[in-house]
Amino acid sequence: MKGFAGMARLQDLLHEDLIVEELKATDKIGVIREFAALLKAAGRVRDENELVRVIEEREALGSTGIGDGVAIPHGKLPFVGEMIVAFGRSRQGVDFQSMDNKPASLFFLLVTPEDNPGEHLRTLARISRVVKNPVLRDNLRQAADRKGLLRLIYEEDAKYPQPQAVK
Repeated sequence: MKGFAGMARLQDLLHEDLIVEELKATDKIGVIREFAALLKAAGRVRDENELVRVIEEREALGSTGIGDGVAIPHGKLPFVGEMIVAFGRSRQGVDFQSMDNKPASLFFLLVTPEDNPGEHLRTLARISRVVKNPVLRDNLRQAADRKGLLRLIYEEDAKYPQPQAVK
C-alpha cells in the first residue's frame, strides 16, 4: 500500500507517465487542457472536461501561479479514487497571472478526491516546499528528459520528513 491519509510523498504520487517535458500550450487554459488530456490518456480521470471545469473554477478564485516561475493548478474531483500529481514544463513560459507577474514555466497539477481536503492541503504544502528551492527550479528548467525531471523532484522531496498520519 502506498500509505494512507497524511502519508503521501511526491514519489508516491508523481510518476513518469504524468510528466510533460515540454508543454505545447501557450496560455493558461491551454496548460489546464493539456494536463486534463494527459490524465485522461493515462486513465487517471474519466472526464477531462470536468477536470478542466474544476481547475478553471479554482483559478477564478485566484491564480495558482505562486511566483518564481511556478504554478500549482489544483482541484478536487468527486470521481477520482486517489490523489494525482502531474508535472509539466514550458521553457518559453506561460502567463499564468502569477503573484509576481512573471510567466510560469514549471507546473504541478494536483487533483484530489473531494472527500479529503486535509490531504489536499498537505500535498499542496509539500509541493510548495519542494519548489521553494531555487537550485531545484533551475535544474528542472535544464533537465534533459522525463527521467531527469522525476529524479530531481524525488531527490528534493526526499530531503523533507515524511508527513505523519493524522489520527
